[in-house]
Amino acid sequence: MNTFELLKPRPGLRVLISGAASGIGAAIADAFIEADAQVYICDVDRSAVEKASSRNARLHAGVADVASREQVDSVIDDARAKLGGLDILINNAGIAGPTGEVEAIAPDDWDRTVSTNLNSQYYFLRKAVPLLKDTSDCPGIIAMSSVAGRLGYAYRTPYAATKWAIVGLVKSLAVELGPSNIRVNAILPGVVQGERMDRVIAARAESTGVSFDEMKEQYLRKISLRRMVTVDDIAAMALFLASPAGQNITGQAISVDGNVEYL
Repeated sequence: MNTFELLKPRPGLRVLISGAASGIGAAIADAFIEADAQVYICDVDRSAVEKASSRNARLHAGVADVASREQVDSVIDDARAKLGGLDILINNAGIAGPTGEVEAIAPDDWDRTVSTNLNSQYYFLRKAVPLLKDTSDCPGIIAMSSVAGRLGYAYRTPYAATKWAIVGLVKSLAVELGPSNIRVNAILPGVVQGERMDRVIAARAESTGVSFDEMKEQYLRKISLRRMVTVDDIAAMALFLASPAGQNITGQAISVDGNVEYL
């Protein structure tokens, strides 16, 4: 096998991606389909799921609130039936959570952020890991963390707390699942272009009393390359980690962020 072939996931790879009807998850799904993988996505947004399914007939999809253990169980069962097993789990689903001083954050908003960003990863893992143990094709888990999983993030404490926790989860599972030949890694996106980031910038601008443009410029000044990354940058890293070239990479928290220096 030549070097180029090592960089491509094998055709037919069975991949489950949570929160993948739009944004980063959708870009990852599209990339794996282009690589001839079998892909199942789920998302809480029914209309977005229907739109994604209509756009690509090869995509398997379901609707689920990942904060619900019962709904995640149903997704796993459906994915197993549709794909015939599982080789790669990508725990991508997450929300931005509230922006504000910690004493002003509503407990319900905190709980929803933790349930969606962190508890959901466990819900998928508990049902998916037995399926991954049944495949011999270099199985793997990719968890979506954030640059906020390696740096402090004022006014975004619920979000940052979950993203740091995901890194700890990944590093612990890499040790636990290594003897079963399951690789476990986290991707830490930085400032990703798109509507979601625009909403985050707007909320932080309002919270700190500056304009949107000024806050955006503040974000860019914190990045060594002085530019945002794209969803395709994140998808490319996911493809690499699922390819033969990534077969000995595990327990890593890999930043795709242009080197964000601070938040």
